Formats: sequence, structure tokens, C-alpha cells
Amino acid sequence: MTMQLPSAAQAKDQAKRLRNKMAEDGAEIGHATSLELVAHQHGFRDWNTMLAAMGNGPPMGWAIGDKVSGTYLSQPFTGHMVSISIMKPGWFRLELHLDDAVDIVTSESFSNFRSRIRGVIGPKGHSVERTSDGQAHLQIDLW
Repeated sequence: MTMQLPSAAQAKDQAKRLRNKMAEDGAEIGHATSLELVAHQHGFRDWNTMLAAMGNGPPMGWAIGDKVSGTYLSQPFTGHMVSISIMKPGWFRLELHLDDAVDIVTSESFSNFRSRIRGVIGPKGHSVERTSDGQAHLQIDLW
């Protein structure tokens, strides 16, 4: 068994890639079978056992005070976690304190700097909300 488990979203992505690769090679398998194979690769007897071992908590290494990086309203940032709470499985409400304030306004007429931000991110590490150009409001690079 590997020491650090992937998140449920990462494991499902692995299963999807495995299923697609096997289909390319002429050996099509179903979704459930690909999940079981990913669980076996990580040393578990089945998907449900692996899912239980992963739990619904934040990804490994997430704790208050941890360093993070990502983008907020298309502006890159680094900072640390101030709070983390589980909204539902795979979804987390985060509060971050940024090392350097980011200007979230694209206009040259004025600025709006933020040094503390809050947001809800999903299993793939980004918020549902999007900017007008389609970028996630908040994207965390810890995934």
C-alpha cells in the first residue's frame, strides 16, 4: 500500500485515464472495473475499502498554517491557510492569508488589493464560480 493516498477526485481521474488507455488498446472496461483496478494498484482489496481509507477530510498535508499557491481572479498568489471546513465530501471552504496582496481589478483607473480571501473549492482544486474569460475565481495548486 502506498503511504500517501490520492484524493477521491485524483483516484477517479486515474480510473478514467486507465479506462481510456485500455479502450485505446482494444480492451474496454467499465467504470466500476477501472475503480477496482485503481484500488488494487494502491494495495486495497476494492474501491470501497480505498474510499473509506481516504476519508472525506482535506487532502493530505492540509492544515491551518500550511503554505499554498494558486490564482485568485486570475492573479497568482502564495499564502497560508487560515481556516478549512468541509462543506460536503470533496468540497472545502478555505480562508487564506496572502503573502503579498493581489490587485483583483484589471482596470488601470483604480486598484483593489486583497490580502485575505475566502472561497469554496471542489475536488479538482478550483471554485465553481468563473470570471468572464472562463477562469475559476479561486484555484489552489496543492492538488
